[in-house]
Amino acid sequence: MVVKVEKITPRKSIPATDEVISEEMDMIKKKYLRGEGADLKALKDKKLQGQLAVKEELYGKSAAAAAKAEKWLMPSEGGYLEGDGIEKTWRIKQDAIASEVDILSSRKQFDIVLPDFGPYTLEFTPSGRYMAAAGRKGHLAIVDMINMNAIKELQVRETVRDVVFLHNELFFAAAQKKYSYIYSRDGTELHCLKEHGAVLKLQFLRNHFLLASINKFGQLHYQDVTTGQMVANLRTGLGRTDVMQVNPFNSVVAVGHSGGTLSMWKPTSAAPLVKMLCHPGPVTALAFHPNGHLMATAGMERKIKIWDLRKFEVLQTLPSHCKALDFSQKGLLATATGSFVQVFGDLSGSQNYSRYMTHSVAKGYQVKKVAFRPYEDVLGIGHSMGWSSILIPGSGEPNFDSWVANPFETSKQRREKEVRSLLDKLPPETIMLDPTKIGSVIPARKKEHPTKEDREAEMEAAIEAAKSIPMKKKTKGRSKPSKIAKKKQEAVEKAKKPFMEQHTKKRKLTEETQLPKSLERFVRKKAAA
Repeated sequence: MVVKVEKITPRKSIPATDEVISEEMDMIKKKYLRGEGADLKALKDKKLQGQLAVKEELYGKSAAAAAKAEKWLMPSEGGYLEGDGIEKTWRIKQDAIASEVDILSSRKQFDIVLPDFGPYTLEFTPSGRYMAAAGRKGHLAIVDMINMNAIKELQVRETVRDVVFLHNELFFAAAQKKYSYIYSRDGTELHCLKEHGAVLKLQFLRNHFLLASINKFGQLHYQDVTTGQMVANLRTGLGRTDVMQVNPFNSVVAVGHSGGTLSMWKPTSAAPLVKMLCHPGPVTALAFHPNGHLMATAGMERKIKIWDLRKFEVLQTLPSHCKALDFSQKGLLATATGSFVQVFGDLSGSQNYSRYMTHSVAKGYQVKKVAFRPYEDVLGIGHSMGWSSILIPGSGEPNFDSWVANPFETSKQRREKEVRSLLDKLPPETIMLDPTKIGSVIPARKKEHPTKEDREAEMEAAIEAAKSIPMKKKTKGRSKPSKIAKKKQEAVEKAKKPFMEQHTKKRKLTEETQLPKSLERFVRKKAAA
C-alpha cells in the first residue's frame, strides 16, 4: 500500500508590525485623498471614462507619496494643552507643565538674572539653535540654546537698542547709541554703519540680504550686506518710532507711528505702498503671522487688533494693553505688558483668537521683548532683570526641514547653504505686496467706452471753457458786442464739433449694422478713392 504524502508549503505570515504600518499609511492616505473616487462605470463616454481613470490614479499616487513623506519625514506630532472638563488651559502654571514633560524639555525652562544690564531684547536664528541677547546697558551675548553654552559675551560700554542676526549665526548687527555695528560671532567688530545714524530698530531681509533700520529721525535705510551698497534712504515723514517688523511672506517692511498710522515700505519706492490708520493713539507693537496674511497691532488705547492683509480689514479686537507682540510658527500670539505675559491661540482654525496660556514673571520686572523659539515649544522673554524661557505647548513646528533650517548643521553644511542662498539672492525690485505676480503676464486692458452721461459732461465742460476764453479788445469797431458774441458762438461750435462727429459716426455704424441682409444691397456704396 502506497501512501502519498503531499508537501505542505508554509504560508508566509505578515508580521504584526507591517500590518500596523500599512493601517497607519492607509489612515494618513485618506487625509490627502480628494474624497471618494468618482463612479466611472456609470459613464457612457469611453474617452472621458479613460481620462478620469488616469486622473484618479494620479490622485492616488500623490496621496500615497504625501502619506509616505509624512510617515517617515515627519515623525513628531504637534499638540496643545487640553483641560479636563471645565478646566481652563490658561490656569495651568509652568510648574505643573515642567513636572509632566521629559527631562530635556524641562531644561528649556529657566531664568537668567542680570539686573545690572537690562532691559534685554532677544533674537533667534531661523533654526532656533542660537540666541542673541542685548542688554540696554551694553551687554551682548550669543548663546547656544541646545548645549546652553555662552559662545561669546562682550560689553560695548554704551547703549544698545536692538540686535539682529544676519544670514547665519556667524554675524549679527547691533544698534548702539550713535551708530550701528556688525560683529562676528567671536565678538570682533567688522563694520561701523555710520550712514544709518542713531538706529532705534533693526530688521534683516533674508531672501534679499538687506539690513533695514529706522533711526530717531524717522528715516528708513536699506543696505545690502553682501556688497555694502546703500540701496535706499527713505523719509517716512511721520516722526520717531521704534515699532518695525518685516512681513515674512513678501519682505515688505511695516512701520508703526505715534499717530496711530501704519505704513508699509519697499526699497524701490519713495512713497509707502500702504498707509492705514490702525489705532486712535500711538502704535506700541506689531507682529506678522508666518503665512504673511495676518497682522497683529497694539495701541495705547489698550486694544490688540488682528488684521487680514488680503482685504486690510479687522478680523478681531482683543481688549489688552500690550508692549510686545510675536507670532509663533503654529500661529500662537504672545503679548506682554508690565510683568504679565499672555498667549492667545486660534485652536479652532476659524481665525478667532482666545486666551490659551498666561504667565507672570517676578513682580516688578518689566517685559520688553517676547520671541518664540523656532522648532521648539519655547517662548523667550526679555525683561528688565535679564531673560526667561517658558514652555508653550504647540507653539513650534514639530519637524524641521534640513534644507530650510537645520539646528544640527555642520560647518560644511553651513558653508554650502551660504553659497546656495547667495546664488538665490533676490533683487530689491522683487519686493511687492503680492509676490505671486512675479513672472505673470500683464493682461491687455480693454478700452473703456465712456457712457452717455460722461460724454455730455465732457461736452458741457468744453463749452464752458470755450465761453470763458477772454476776448482781446480791438479798435476800429472790431470790439462790438455783436462781433464778440459771434466769436464766442464760433468757439462754442468748434468745441462741440468733435463730440458731434463722434455721435454721427456711431449713429452711422449702428444704422449699417441694423440693416437686414435682404436690404444691404440697396445701401449706397461709398465712392472709391
